[in-house]
Amino acid sequence: MLIRASAFLRPHRLAILGILGVALCIAAFNAVEPLILKRVFDGFDSAQPLKILAYGAGGLVVLGLLRELGTGASNWLTWRTRLKIHYALQESTVERLHTLPLSFHRNEGVGAVMTRLDRGIQGFVGAVSELAFNVVPAVVYLGLSLAVMFRMEWRLALAILAFVPLPALIARRAAPEQIRRERDLMERWVKIYARFNEVLSGIVTVKSFAMEGRERTRFLSDVNDANGVVVRGVGIDAGTGAAQNLVVMLARVAAIGFGGWLITRHQLSVGSLVAFLGYVGGLFGPVQGLSGIYKTLQTASVSLEQVFAILDAPDHLCDLPGAAPAPALTGSIHFDHVSFGYSADAPLLHELDIQVKAGERVAMVGPSGAGKSTLMSLLCRFYDPTSGTVRVDGQDVRHLQQQTLRQQIGVVMQDALLFNESVRDNIGYGKPGAHLDEIVAAAKAANAHEFILKLPQGYDTSVGERGNRLSMGERQRVAIARSLLKNPPILILDEPTSALDAESEALVQEALLHLTRGRTTFAIAHRLSTVIDSDRILVLRGGRIIEEGSHRALMALNGYYASLVRKQTQGLLPPNLSADVEPAAELALVKAG
Repeated sequence: MLIRASAFLRPHRLAILGILGVALCIAAFNAVEPLILKRVFDGFDSAQPLKILAYGAGGLVVLGLLRELGTGASNWLTWRTRLKIHYALQESTVERLHTLPLSFHRNEGVGAVMTRLDRGIQGFVGAVSELAFNVVPAVVYLGLSLAVMFRMEWRLALAILAFVPLPALIARRAAPEQIRRERDLMERWVKIYARFNEVLSGIVTVKSFAMEGRERTRFLSDVNDANGVVVRGVGIDAGTGAAQNLVVMLARVAAIGFGGWLITRHQLSVGSLVAFLGYVGGLFGPVQGLSGIYKTLQTASVSLEQVFAILDAPDHLCDLPGAAPAPALTGSIHFDHVSFGYSADAPLLHELDIQVKAGERVAMVGPSGAGKSTLMSLLCRFYDPTSGTVRVDGQDVRHLQQQTLRQQIGVVMQDALLFNESVRDNIGYGKPGAHLDEIVAAAKAANAHEFILKLPQGYDTSVGERGNRLSMGERQRVAIARSLLKNPPILILDEPTSALDAESEALVQEALLHLTRGRTTFAIAHRLSTVIDSDRILVLRGGRIIEEGSHRALMALNGYYASLVRKQTQGLLPPNLSADVEPAAELALVKAG
């Protein structure tokens, strides 16, 4: 995974090399500093101690200034490069998330995806920074330090070197627990924020059941448990760090003891011992950094698992090789012996053969789970049929580019989703760059213009998250205006009035008349008063069409559809009402209900 992830680093290789160059210079400056101290302390026994002291102090000042300049430049370049790598990862994962099929998003959930995305990218970028910008310079410093130490006094260097492997062994022993902790925390945070997102999205349900306290307690309890894992981990890490620091202290004591003994035997100068102590202080930092490489690599792997879980998610609905852009469609549609099931052992649609002429208004009714919305999902190519073909204007939708196909299909859902932007932006969503005059015209046709003008800032009023500052009927009319502006040849109405009161429904129905005129329209409805004027009504049950015809013909058939009408109008229509009542008159009676 790390080798594969290096593709995200390749475009920034020059910047990374520049950072490494600066870091190596800083490592060299750090390696030179103890040598200057050696020269200063050894100079006290020379003929000109003050001159050597002055040169040494000046050298330390210059070295310090160069080091700080290098550190500042390195930090700036590092963050600049980190942000670019972070952006590249975000670009790839976000692009992938937008192209993945609906099944992925329904299985994963919004909160889980966002948590995996954020923590995965942050963890990987942090690990890369640790490896590239800290570990490599540490290796250089370690090599320079050991070379100088062996050159000055190989016996003392060996004595200090005996302690060097110990921090690495301590870190290696602690690493498996740290990796298990990283995985555990990642899964915990994913579950916590997936649930938290659900709670916030369904806050009305939470409040209606007076469950705020329970959800708050649940969230805080889960967070507290996760924090407990962190605290226990910090305790273990603190113990590991303390053990490593103890090794450093013992190495320093050994250097002082053995070095002092060598000084008494005139085999080592005081300046050399001071230099050794300087190297001991700086030597174990790189050693501990190197000992953490295993942990860093494993942390990067855990993070990359989350990123690649998104990038490698299977997409069975990608555009086929050679898929052509959809031409301007007229709206002729043929479901040619289409069958479909979300799983192979549970088919939902069975051999449906439906031909719809361009401009025809087709209603679909039937019990929940009959396959009405699923059939429309096949038309939009959110799924592919398990057998059979969906054709638009005679072309298999699998041979058309999905985006160009969906650009010519308008959808008005039962719960219209509006974004937390202005009314103007929400209506213009279907046609980027639309002029205000076009937006106003669409709003007027959707019976939305008058209520929009009464809003605090008119068309510039923010509608709130999911449009919660508007009523249900107002949201539906804005959604209809959005589809009118898009001007698609094919329209899907998925129970757009089922949650509205009678007054709002009348306004929305009037807007829908403007919207459906001249377009191939599929209307999914449980409220049968909305489908009476359709050119054709398809009655679905168990994934099959059991009845088909106009409202009048189906009432005359006196079958399942007629029974649905009677159930919805029970107690409102006279019991002796004939099945051949004029549709307009019956529509008025049904609407009265």
